[in-house]
Amino acid sequence: MKGAILGLWVLVLLAAPVAVQGQYAYSTNADGSIYTYTTNADGSANIIIYTGPPWAVSIPTNIEGLKVTSIQNDIPGHSAMNEEVTSITIPDSLTSIGSFALFGGSLSNVTIGKGVTNIGDEAFFYCLNLATITVDAQNAFYSSVNGVLFDKSQTSLIQFPTGLGGSYTIPDSVTNIGVDAFDLCFNLTNITLANGVTSIGVDAFASCGGLTNMTIPPSVTCIEEFSFYGCESLTSVYFMGNAPSVGANVFLADSSVTTYYLPSTTGWSLVFWGYPSSGPPAVLWNPLIQTGHGSLGVSNKQFGFNITNGATTKIPIAVEACTNLACPVWTSLTNVMLTNTFHFSDPQWTNYPVRYYGLGFP
Repeated sequence: MKGAILGLWVLVLLAAPVAVQGQYAYSTNADGSIYTYTTNADGSANIIIYTGPPWAVSIPTNIEGLKVTSIQNDIPGHSAMNEEVTSITIPDSLTSIGSFALFGGSLSNVTIGKGVTNIGDEAFFYCLNLATITVDAQNAFYSSVNGVLFDKSQTSLIQFPTGLGGSYTIPDSVTNIGVDAFDLCFNLTNITLANGVTSIGVDAFASCGGLTNMTIPPSVTCIEEFSFYGCESLTSVYFMGNAPSVGANVFLADSSVTTYYLPSTTGWSLVFWGYPSSGPPAVLWNPLIQTGHGSLGVSNKQFGFNITNGATTKIPIAVEACTNLACPVWTSLTNVMLTNTFHFSDPQWTNYPVRYYGLGFP
């Protein structure tokens, strides 16, 4: 149906460079670009559809004598851009980018001018090849760091480029992870949350299929609905603090995930997420090194000790070591799914003048 409508528009445009069909107007350019637009209440232009060659597109500042101030398709959930466009530059005249306005599988980079004051939720939805978002340094409302979109103060992370992968550490300044901020980031394998993060928005990490585990800092007090929806490889989420307030279906469709909480934290129970009917189990993470046990010490030229499971079910642990507690750099020595008791031994202990051991999340 969409293709048929576009075809009709092209036929009309062949008859006249600018035509009006109801509330819509059309403008063609010598380079082959075609803009469908409406007129805002203040007399400015709103681009609702771009058609034309799949190239790097610079949104015009004026169309047929009207200042372009917004880009927003008036059909809910539909993009304003040709899905073959690879690059978009937003001019300084434009103030608003609507929800779903720029989504498309070929888009790799977006440049945002200094005049933008509003970016709608899911403006970059399904931009699976998006690698960088660049914001003009003079923009008073938004900013970018290494291609990631933030608000001006960089306290809210708005959009991580969906096409990027590997590991990412959220900056210390961030307190809020926005709606859909990491949605569909299939290639991300590890995300480190800053200790200042307090809230995780709706669908924030939805469909991050490469994530296997995550640690939630104690500062997080609110996790909204569907935040980790469809993270099919997610197995472990470790909570460092008290139970947060939560929306519905935080871990919907995550069939293999277990959440873990620490001793002395509050608000937790096995059924916190609705287990077993509507969410994963919440399990106490409480491994203990048996310091008073005969296993602690040197045996067969290796230093070792027993680790017991203080929880009611098996828990994942990492045995870690460092050489300086004043400025510790912990190195993981081994990862174990601890069921009852595990004996750890370190054949490398004699290589260090002093070595400290601890247990952590894998």
